[in-house]
Amino acid sequence: MLSCCRRRQDDIVGRVLKHFQSPSRLRGWKTSPEDREAKREACEKATGVGAKLALTSIDAELVQRCVEGDQQAWAEIVRQYSRRIYNLAYRFTSSHSAAEDLTQEVFIRVYRSLGQYDSTLGDLSNWLMRLARNLVIDDYRKRQRTPTDSGDDLANHEYHLPAASDSPQRSLERQERRLQVLAAIDKLSHDLRECVILRDIEELTYQEIVDLLKIPEGTVKSRINRGRIELAKVLRRMKVNPD
Repeated sequence: MLSCCRRRQDDIVGRVLKHFQSPSRLRGWKTSPEDREAKREACEKATGVGAKLALTSIDAELVQRCVEGDQQAWAEIVRQYSRRIYNLAYRFTSSHSAAEDLTQEVFIRVYRSLGQYDSTLGDLSNWLMRLARNLVIDDYRKRQRTPTDSGDDLANHEYHLPAASDSPQRSLERQERRLQVLAAIDKLSHDLRECVILRDIEELTYQEIVDLLKIPEGTVKSRINRGRIELAKVLRRMKVNPD
């Protein structure tokens, strides 16, 4: 399963990068992609103002290289965020092909908007995922107005990274339960579904959901509560324990 997911991610990365075939202008940076990734991981694990500033500095450098035409820097961004964006898209589309197309659209939007990124206002991850969520939500709402039956088998397409401490049996049980919960979420009405996904899977704050969906906070909270109640009913009918 994990090797299949990695192959699929490689396919998506390759598909996205085909749209950016300008000659690479690598500039001989002193640090390798592996070194920069190690620095990023260290910064993300650390806490405090210093760690946050170091992370935004890495982001700013990476974005600047992209703006200057460094194809390797753009490939780093695509590889770093493709799995996360694809999973977000798949949760709202339930379709592998639609999620792939949407992931590609997100990266095209990101590429065109790189000059607008301001590292003083936050790290690259927050900025990029905000763009992704806006596009995915817009697409989701358009599809609700013209629904099509294009769902796929969840087990085949969503990326999963098992916990290192999980036994094979525990990992399999966790995977099966997760897929059942996602299938149950898919049965919610579209307004409840989007709020439950954004709050309980994407872990956005209420204010972030308000800003994204452009609805009052009271409506957001109400939809989340109703969504959770409906989800519990669906899971009981499916005889699934969500814990």
